[in-house]
Amino acid sequence: MEELDGRNVICDNYFTSYEHRSEEQARAPDLLLNPDWMLGKLNNRRLFLEQPGKALVSPFFKRRERIRTEASAEVVNVIKATTAQRAIVLIDARPELTAFSTALAAAPLRASGVRYAPGKKTTADAMAQLVECVPNFSEGRSREVIDAISAAISGTSGCSLLDVDPGASTNRTVYTFVGSPEAVVEGALNAARQAFSLIDMSRHSGEHPRTGALDVCPFIPVQNVTMADCVQCANLFGQKLAETMQVPVYLYGEAARQEARRSLPAVRAGEYEALPEKLKRSEWAPDFGPADFVPAWGATVTGARKFLIAYNVNLIATKEQAHRIALDIREQGRGKEQPGLLKKVQGMGWYLDEANVAQVSTNILDYELTPLQTVYQEICRAAEDLKLPVVGSQVVGLLPLKALLDAADFYIHKEQLFVLEEEHKVRLVITKLGLDSLGPFNPKERIIEYMVRAEDDSRLVSLSLQKFVQSVGARTAAPGGGSVSAAVAALGAALGAMVGQMTYGKRQFENLDGVMRRLIPPFHQAMNELLLMVDADSTAFNSYMVALKMTKTTKEEVQRREAAMQEGLKRAVSVPLALAERIHVLWPSLKEIVVYGNVACRSDAQVAAKVLEAAVHGAYYNVMINLRDIRDEPFTAATEQRATTLLQNAKDAAAAVLAAAAQRK
Repeated sequence: MEELDGRNVICDNYFTSYEHRSEEQARAPDLLLNPDWMLGKLNNRRLFLEQPGKALVSPFFKRRERIRTEASAEVVNVIKATTAQRAIVLIDARPELTAFSTALAAAPLRASGVRYAPGKKTTADAMAQLVECVPNFSEGRSREVIDAISAAISGTSGCSLLDVDPGASTNRTVYTFVGSPEAVVEGALNAARQAFSLIDMSRHSGEHPRTGALDVCPFIPVQNVTMADCVQCANLFGQKLAETMQVPVYLYGEAARQEARRSLPAVRAGEYEALPEKLKRSEWAPDFGPADFVPAWGATVTGARKFLIAYNVNLIATKEQAHRIALDIREQGRGKEQPGLLKKVQGMGWYLDEANVAQVSTNILDYELTPLQTVYQEICRAAEDLKLPVVGSQVVGLLPLKALLDAADFYIHKEQLFVLEEEHKVRLVITKLGLDSLGPFNPKERIIEYMVRAEDDSRLVSLSLQKFVQSVGARTAAPGGGSVSAAVAALGAALGAMVGQMTYGKRQFENLDGVMRRLIPPFHQAMNELLLMVDADSTAFNSYMVALKMTKTTKEEVQRREAAMQEGLKRAVSVPLALAERIHVLWPSLKEIVVYGNVACRSDAQVAAKVLEAAVHGAYYNVMINLRDIRDEPFTAATEQRATTLLQNAKDAAAAVLAAAAQRK
C-alpha cells in the first residue's frame, strides 16, 4: 500500500484519523476534508468507511485468474442471445411457429446482474457492446514473454482474456480477448507496448508467415456493434500504435483503404524479410506511421473481419505434400488460372516439429459458407489421392459452438445417427475430426460460448426449483403466470421426451426404435425452446413496466410514453401466444407416443397432456388480460380469436390423449 503514502486509511483508523485530525491536516488540500459531511448522522462512521474503502482499497486487490469483468458479463448475454437465436433458426423453418420465433426475437435480454463498464451509459445498448480482439504475436517459445503479454491484456480494465494458444514450431501465440470497443483497443495497445521491449524480430524464425512482432490484430463484432464499429477500432488502434512506437501499420480486411490490401496474405507477401525494400515503394506506404524499417518490430497489420476459425489437419507427410494439398483446397488456389475448391478458405502447408506431423493449415473465413467438416473432408479426399494418412485435426484458439453443432448435424444426417444432447453432439465432432489428436480438446476451454459462465446468472431458468418458486411467490409482478406457464410447458415436453426415452433402445420395444427416433426429437427440442420462454415472458412484461415509468410532462412525452406502453403490451401478449403456438405442434406427437410408448409410462404421458393443457390455459389468460388495454382493434380481434382457437384445440387434444391412454393396458 505504498501508493497511499503511509496514510492510515484502512478500516476504522481512517475514520478515527478524520475525527481527530490536526488543524494542519484539516487545512491540507490533498485530503479534501469537509467538516460538514454527514453532520448529525448516526451512521456516518459506516458510510465514511464504505466510500473511501471502495475508492482506495479496491484497485489494489490482486486480480483473480478468471475474474468476471464487465466484458465477461456481456459475454454471458451473448451466450443467451446465441441460444435464443439458435432456437429461432430452427423454428423459422416451420411456418406454424412464426409467433414463437417473433416473440423470442422481440423479447430483450435480461440485464440484471450485469456490471457496466466504467464511464459507459447504463443502458441496454451500452451494456451490450462487445468486440473480440485476436492479436497474433511472433513469439511461441518463451513462456516469460507469452505470460507478460497475457498479463498486459488481462490487466486492462474491461478486457476479459479468454484464450492463449502458443505454438513452438510456428513461434507464434494467438490471444483471444473480449470487451467494449474502447477496452479492446486499450488492451491491444497494452499488449503491444509489452511486446515492444520483449520481442526482437531480427532473430525470429518460425513456420508461420509474419511481418512483425505483433503480426496481425483483427477486431471482430460480437454483440451490439457493427463491422463499421470494428473498422473504427482498427483505425484507432493503428493510429495510436504508430504514434506511440513509431512503427509502420497497415489496414486489411473490412478496414482496408485499398482493395489490394483487403487480403491479409496480400499485405503480408514477402513477410518480414521483404519489408526493407517494400517500405520504399509508394504503393506499400503504411496507412499509419513512418515508412521506415524497424528491425526489432517489423510492421503490424490490423483490421476488422468476421469470426475466423484457425483449423489445421494433420498428415503423416512432408511439408511439401501438405502444401500441395493446401494449394488445391484454398480459395486462392495456385493463382487466377487455377482457383481452389473452397470459398472463404486460406491455406498453406507446414511441418509441426513438436508433433512430428505435417499440417494443412487453414483459416476458415466464413464457417457457415464453408463448414468445418467440409474443409476436413476435402483435405482427406486430397490426401487419399496422394496415399497419405490423415491423423486428426486441430483448432487453434477458440471457435463458436454453432460450428461444431453444424458439423454434428451433418454427420447425424449422413450416418442416420440418433443424438440429442448438445454435449454428445460436441463429443461426436471431436471424435469424427480427431480434434484431440495433438492434445486434449476440452470444450469448456475451446468453445467461446462455454468459456465464460456467469457466477451470478440472473436468468430465471438458472435458478434452483426452490428459488424459482420463491421468486414467483415474492412481492413482484414478474415472474408471474406467464413464466410459470412456460416452465410448466417445458416440463410437459420433457415428460413426452421421457416416455420416448423409456421406450427407445429397450429389447422388448426394439421394433419401435424407428418410431421413437421420430417422436423423441420434437419433445426434446420443444423442452429446450420452452425454457427460453420462462425469461422471455418476464422480460416482455418488464418492457411494459419501463414504459409506465417514462416521463409525461410534455405532450410529446405523453405520446411517446403511450406508444411505448402499447408496444410493451403487444410484446407481453406475443410471448404467451407464442407459447400456445409452440405447444400446439406437439399434440400430434403426444397422441402418437401415448399409443406406442412404454405402457409403464402411461401415467407420465397423461400428466404431460394435462400439464401442456394447463400451460395453454395459462397462456390464454395472460393474452386476454393484456389485450384489454391494447387500442389496436384489428390486432386485438385477431389475437383473441387465435388464442381462443388454440385453447379449444388444447382441450380437445388433451382429452384425446387421455382417452388413448385409458385404452392402454
